[in-house]
Amino acid sequence: MYSKAVFLDKDGTLIENVPYNVDPDQIQLCEGAIAGLKLLQAEDYRLIVITNQSGVARGYFPETALTAVEHRLQELLTPHRIQLDGFYYCPHHPDGTVASYAIDCSCRKPQPGLLARAAQEQTIDLGQSWLIGDILNDVEAGRTAGCRTILIDNGNETEWELTPARLPHHRVKNLHEAAQIILNSPARLPVPQSLLP
Repeated sequence: MYSKAVFLDKDGTLIENVPYNVDPDQIQLCEGAIAGLKLLQAEDYRLIVITNQSGVARGYFPETALTAVEHRLQELLTPHRIQLDGFYYCPHHPDGTVASYAIDCSCRKPQPGLLARAAQEQTIDLGQSWLIGDILNDVEAGRTAGCRTILIDNGNETEWELTPARLPHHRVKNLHEAAQIILNSPARLPVPQSLLP
């Protein structure tokens, strides 16, 4: 039996964007996050974080520091009876200074590798799933994986390099608005007319 999921970018989507932050004391949930996640969890969506963490490759912090970040996120959500079902991160960047992480990879968004891995490990139907992020690299990763996508238009996307693969299905202000769109949408992506008999 396949599950459905909402894949969540971390910085600027789920929590306030503090560049390269791994200090648990500086982690704060974004406006609308609790209300949105409650709605999604009530409809049996798995809630899975998908995040680029190039600070590892750049030598700003060790990969082990991300464990404390994951724990802090769950600490903030648990009082609201919200459970994260996964925390997937890419520690790589081709311009990194730590040799073992300074590589081109398939897991750094806009590549869809983390979504594919989560889908395989958790038996997720990507056609019933969504990705929510605050930049177009998130959107591209979601679309490439076969998900519907929502862009939180909060000013973090500055380049606006729009192509069909980077065009969000919806644009909203926060996670609460995103959840409302998801719950009022068809269960899965419709089959394109060109593929119908």
